[in-house]
Amino acid sequence: MAVAFTFPGQGSQAVGMGKDLADAFPEARKVFEEVDDALGEKLSKLIWEGPEETLTLTANAQPALMAVSLAAIRALEARGFSLKDKVSYVAGHSLGEYSALAAAGFVSVADAARLLRVRGNAMQAAVPAGEGAMAAIIGLEQAVVEAACTEAAKDSVCQIANDNGGGQLVISGARAAVELAAKLCTEKGAKRALMLQVSAPFHSALMAPAAEIMREALAGVAKNAPVVPVVSNVTVTPTSDPDEIARRLVEQVTGRVRWRETVEWFGANGVAMLYEVGAGKVLSGLARRINRDVATAAVGTAADVEAALATLA
Repeated sequence: MAVAFTFPGQGSQAVGMGKDLADAFPEARKVFEEVDDALGEKLSKLIWEGPEETLTLTANAQPALMAVSLAAIRALEARGFSLKDKVSYVAGHSLGEYSALAAAGFVSVADAARLLRVRGNAMQAAVPAGEGAMAAIIGLEQAVVEAACTEAAKDSVCQIANDNGGGQLVISGARAAVELAAKLCTEKGAKRALMLQVSAPFHSALMAPAAEIMREALAGVAKNAPVVPVVSNVTVTPTSDPDEIARRLVEQVTGRVRWRETVEWFGANGVAMLYEVGAGKVLSGLARRINRDVATAAVGTAADVEAALATLA
């Protein structure tokens, strides 16, 4: 039975996440210490004590979620688990792709934390506050949503940012265009068209300045071939080539997160078990809606680690 590890993205954060991992496993606590040292601040205190509104800020949530995912990986490894020996592929949702790559040794934990802090700040700064928006469209075919985006955009930007599966698409771009596209989707039969409380229009062409910043940032860190192939958000194909991975991470800033296709790809390529490593169970829920034949398990607490080790043995 082939196994894949998946790593959650923004929105899965919660105050207190990862604390019991750090308490139960010294190796997990060390991850949080590495992240604190890399960023020159006590991000771990914010993760475990809040306040929630500060943790939710993009520049904090991104390295925080990575830290929890890597803490879970280190906890597994402390008990003899080997990613290289037990896992066929890794993938992550948006920022989770960095967590997946750090877990597989593409970059160090410290560099992943610094890259995600740069990424969060760059994405936040790319568009003035209030000028961008995102909306979730539920229960409408992708082609219909794409047509609504095209109609609404005119000379502006509006595009599908996330294909999450289970009938959920997220659109992103200039606020007026996204609001109009959401209205058009409702008129075309969407079950829901919900404006999201986000700080920037992620995964849209408006993020181009952030993509260039990430190109430079990625060029400046040591990169290794991951011990397990990563399935890219933007291409839904696996690779272990460091230069190709870096290019895909740059493309990901403005490109679509193709999560539905990723889960379908896993199923088509012999993966029967998906472990969601880190905070929350969002990806597990999406996977069950996309492919009921793929089993899922979350690995975000000390108890989850013990349960996963029993099934991964």
